[in-house]
Amino acid sequence: MELKRLLSYVRRAADDYQLLDDHDRIAVGVSGGKDSLALLYALKELQRFYPKRFTLTAFTVHLGFEAFHPEPIQAFCKELEIPYEIISTQIQEIVFQHKPSTHPCSLCARLRKGALNQAALKHGCNKVAYAHHRDDLVETMLLSLFFEGRFHSFSPKTSWNHTGLTLIRPFLYVPEARLKGFQNKYQLPVVQNPCPADGHTKRQYVKELLRTLNEDHPGIQERMFAAIQAASFADWPIRHEPINERQVSMNGKNLS
Repeated sequence: MELKRLLSYVRRAADDYQLLDDHDRIAVGVSGGKDSLALLYALKELQRFYPKRFTLTAFTVHLGFEAFHPEPIQAFCKELEIPYEIISTQIQEIVFQHKPSTHPCSLCARLRKGALNQAALKHGCNKVAYAHHRDDLVETMLLSLFFEGRFHSFSPKTSWNHTGLTLIRPFLYVPEARLKGFQNKYQLPVVQNPCPADGHTKRQYVKELLRTLNEDHPGIQERMFAAIQAASFADWPIRHEPINERQVSMNGKNLS
């Protein structure tokens, strides 16, 4: 995927859900995977022309695995001229040794979120950007449906009143397959995830199920995404449709 195409996805999400404001100081969580590296790249490029002015700081939450080496991420941030900090933690000990959990991913996610938020506040950031993409949104909906018995998924934008931070997800419209192509084209320095639970989770199960469903019924993933957007979840912000979409809707047609 070309950078121009990726930026069009990001700008559409930013405009539709008012993700960016003037003087935003955005903390970008960079795990070393293709998604977070692509998000950092895209936001850096978006700075060049987006009408709202914002700054970026990149953070990597180091879980404590000795096999994790963030040096390629550090070099990538230096090339992009983005301030970068590694947040040292002992999360792997807590999750896999001191407090062994039957749901290690859930506990790990909470601890990583807390560490990232603390670092963001320390550096004066008011927003945190996650690299969750369209596939993640649909997978989360299926996880919620299958294992919680409710139809829901994460929001494009969430304000945390207790911290003063706002979480944004600029990759809301980006299909994962496009990110794989972007990674290859722009040679992003992906760092291997050393977590022993990687690839053995409920999310991985749902990801493979969704892939099978989409192969058997082409377009089903897009229809699920459209259903989520149309659901009007209480914690989702109002979608600001582009003028041309509003005009078409007023004429009795539905673009979605």
